[in-house]
Amino acid sequence: MTKRILVIDNEQYIQAVTQICLQTTAGWQVLTAGSGREGIATATTEQPDAILLDVMMPDMDGLTTFQQLQAQPRTRLIPVILLTAKVQASDRHRYEALGVRGAIAKPFDPLQLASQIAAILHWPTG
Repeated sequence: MTKRILVIDNEQYIQAVTQICLQTTAGWQVLTAGSGREGIATATTEQPDAILLDVMMPDMDGLTTFQQLQAQPRTRLIPVILLTAKVQASDRHRYEALGVRGAIAKPFDPLQLASQIAAILHWPTG
C-alpha cells in the first residue's frame, strides 16, 4: 500500500523537492502544507502515514505544531519526523523526550530522504 506523507514547511522549494524525491524514489503520495495551522488541518482531514515537520517556521514553529498535533485524538498517533538544521545530540534528546520519532538534518540529500524516513519509522524499503 502506498504511504502518504504530509510535509509541513513554510519554504515552497523544500515542499517541492521533498514531494518530487519521495514520489520518484519511493512512490509515496505527498501532501504539503505551508504553515503549522494548515498542517494540523491537513493532518486531521487526510490522516497521513507520517509527517515531515520543519522546526523553524513563522507564526507557529514546528515544536508548537507538534504539541498541537499530540493534543488531538485524530492526529496524536501520526508519527512525526522533524526537518531541522538543529540536530545536535542535545536537540535529538529533547525531540525524543517530546515524542518526536526522529530528526533529519537540513540540508538533506533528496536521494536518501525516503530511506531515512523508512529507517526512522521501521518501514520496509524497496
